[in-house]
Amino acid sequence: MDLTYTREQKLFRDEVRAWLRINMPDAPLEHYDATREGFEAHRQWEATLKTGDWGMVTWPKEYGGRGVDLIQWLIFEEEYARAGAPGRVGQNGIFLLGPTLIEFGTHEQKQRFLPPMASGQEIWAQAWSEPQAGSDLAGVRATAAQDGEDYILNGHKIWSSRAVFADWAFGLFRTPGSERHKGLSLIFFPLDAPGVTVNAIKKINGHVGFAEIFLEDVRVPAFNRLGDEGQGWHICMATAGFERGLMLRSPARYQVAAAALAKLWQAKKHEADPILEADVVRAHMNAEAYALSIYQTASRLMAGAKIGPEASTNKIFWSEMDIHLHQTALAILGPQAETIPPPGAHDWLDDYIFSLAGPIYAGSNEIQRNIIAERMLGLPR
Repeated sequence: MDLTYTREQKLFRDEVRAWLRINMPDAPLEHYDATREGFEAHRQWEATLKTGDWGMVTWPKEYGGRGVDLIQWLIFEEEYARAGAPGRVGQNGIFLLGPTLIEFGTHEQKQRFLPPMASGQEIWAQAWSEPQAGSDLAGVRATAAQDGEDYILNGHKIWSSRAVFADWAFGLFRTPGSERHKGLSLIFFPLDAPGVTVNAIKKINGHVGFAEIFLEDVRVPAFNRLGDEGQGWHICMATAGFERGLMLRSPARYQVAAAALAKLWQAKKHEADPILEADVVRAHMNAEAYALSIYQTASRLMAGAKIGPEASTNKIFWSEMDIHLHQTALAILGPQAETIPPPGAHDWLDDYIFSLAGPIYAGSNEIQRNIIAERMLGLPR
């Protein structure tokens, strides 16, 4: 892996930086999970990104992207995070479903779903977990029964990110009578379809970041199935690889947080426990190590490799790194961490609360350790 940037990559970085400087919102947007207004403001920001074809830069131009490579995507993410640009309300689509659709979808499916995904016209929710199948996707019970050219969907999904305000969801469904990994299909369904009921689930901060979804005889065309019938487990593992090992948590997120932590330490070190300096250094080292690991993964993928079970090691690392980083910030702040920060200031407490979910979503870390043991180390079940 060459650790120096090419002239083309440097020019690309300059272009991203200049565009963001001109087009960034004048004031922070209300969080997309807080209200419908905040969600729609972020949807409009996605449309603004699309005017420069920044929605998802790695996608082919015909589908709304720029056709650049993964290294340039990482450069874009670095500049985006350092500029403090709005959170990506469409992340379930552009970072998870989109890459999977490009790999497994037909040309017609790509034409139908990718451009509105890139522009924010259609925002997607992830509908995998069920009350009896959280981290164990092979245990899903929701069914998809074929009826001519359609599927009839029935079941109960829960912890569906963005589903309260989103337009579409992608979920895993079982052919009636099948068991475990067999007979699963990945199917898309509109969240306003007859038979779909969406109930909001409030987070600890009052935001409606999740929802439970009830599906009762929901009819969707077979066109909405990604890949062959019964191929859902294989396809979902590819999506999980993008989620755990590459796109959902780009390194810039943690590099920016580690830099903010260093500034906090400089401002507070005279009143904080001096032993915390080692944790600040560790946070910086972890963020840089993670960045190097992801650059290596991107280089491997560009050379033709596929994301495999090693994505589980990345997932464990970034989730536990995030908690450590924010625990360190709270320790530096002491009782001040519980006060409401002024507008525009870093809310370390809120970010810490969110970090606690990291070892759970995208497959719990306990499950990831099982994957590492069985599939990477060859240990017995």
